[in-house]
Amino acid sequence: MRLHLIRHGQTGSNVLAALDTAAPGAPLTEQGVRQARAVGAVLAQEPLDAVYASTLDRARATAAEVARPHGLDVQVREGLREIVAGDLEMRTDRGSVEQYLGTMVAWATGDLDARVPGGESGRATLERFDAVVAEILSSGARTVAAVSHGAMIRLWAITRAANLDPRTAGDRWLDNTGVVTLEHDGRGTWSAVRWQDEAVPHTSPAVGDGPGGEPLPV
Repeated sequence: MRLHLIRHGQTGSNVLAALDTAAPGAPLTEQGVRQARAVGAVLAQEPLDAVYASTLDRARATAAEVARPHGLDVQVREGLREIVAGDLEMRTDRGSVEQYLGTMVAWATGDLDARVPGGESGRATLERFDAVVAEILSSGARTVAAVSHGAMIRLWAITRAANLDPRTAGDRWLDNTGVVTLEHDGRGTWSAVRWQDEAVPHTSPAVGDGPGGEPLPV
């Protein structure tokens, strides 16, 4: 089975670098709408069997553009929403963004009990996303697109793909409407095959091999 994890299009909160994780969240900007249409056009070439989205407006709007060429309805699931910012919600200062993303990196490297103040544990965050992926797997679909959020996709992919190194969690970039593509072997193992424009090798990369740059806010 092939799973495309898609980050939503640009929002005003992205432009402000705000930690916007609560429902319903900021809508897509004009640029975000163009991005959503563009990724929809690219995935129109794929034989998609289903399209999923988180409950947040930006994910649902992006998913609608992905689903439209295939005549599919968007299946909305709470478990696909962004990592909860808790007490840091809508903060824009560098310290808050670093604390939020630093918690994600801690989870990726094994400290699943860490949490953003007022937010979920890493264990609870991964479990809710895992539950949606398990549903997708059990559906029998062969190729599925799921529109989620930057930090959430990075966390899940890098902890669940056998060929990604969790120690690179802080280095892997994911732009608005960036796509991470994974394949499931039918025996319980996920492997990443592409991270945005980068083909992912079958074996785990060394630390630092991922694309660099400042991690993006949600």
